[in-house]
Amino acid sequence: MPAQALLPTLFLCMLLLFMQTQGGHREREWYTMQEIQPVPQIKVCEKLPEFYQCNRQCETHQDCQANNICCSTFCGNICMSLL
Repeated sequence: MPAQALLPTLFLCMLLLFMQTQGGHREREWYTMQEIQPVPQIKVCEKLPEFYQCNRQCETHQDCQANNICCSTFCGNICMSLL
């Protein structure tokens, strides 16, 4: 390999190595933030749902519309109104 090509190749390798280490740091930081913020637990519904409400399946509170929560019933986890 000519000496003129060695320096740009070395620079490119160092640049790629730097980009890899910076990307890994961001991923770890994001993962740590996810661990810190607890996910609200899905609780048993306070009232019995109507049969048609069993079609509103959910996994988290974010799956439900405003003024609704995700709670557990005999037909699975459903969105139920707080009002």
